[in-house]
Amino acid sequence: MTQIMRQMPTGLEERIWALLQEVKDPEIPVISMIEMGMIHRVVVDESVVEVEVLPTFIGCPALELMRSEIQEKLLSIEEVREAIVHFLREPAWISDRISDEGREKLRSFGIVAPPRGCTPGEEWKVRCPYCDSPYTRMDNMFGPAACRSILYCRHCKNPFEALKVL
Repeated sequence: MTQIMRQMPTGLEERIWALLQEVKDPEIPVISMIEMGMIHRVVVDESVVEVEVLPTFIGCPALELMRSEIQEKLLSIEEVREAIVHFLREPAWISDRISDEGREKLRSFGIVAPPRGCTPGEEWKVRCPYCDSPYTRMDNMFGPAACRSILYCRHCKNPFEALKVL
């Protein structure tokens, strides 16, 4: 999922990863880009750090905000003189990249991730993040962001969001 180019991380690389853990998804402030599985690779070459990011959607309006926050964090490290952020089209981000910790953070925020291994177009079921009921249904494929849908719990009657299967 995420990788670094050296076998054993140096102190600098450990600080880089710690700071990247602080960069949150701009639309879901409880989860980091690392937990979302968006950080594909980090390459450290002397004082230059390159970060490859897999956006959840290429057309995401928050890409420049993500770039800015990553660069700001990395440039706060004394040894880093340049921070370059690349947004990749391939490999495409998929919801299976979300870590277990990230899935739990999403759930506590009222958003569920699709089950691992689902493919786009496949019917899938998730439990309600509020009452844990399995009796949920898709209410609207189009949610408040391009990567989310609106679901409805038949038990507690609450609407909730789910990330789309990608």
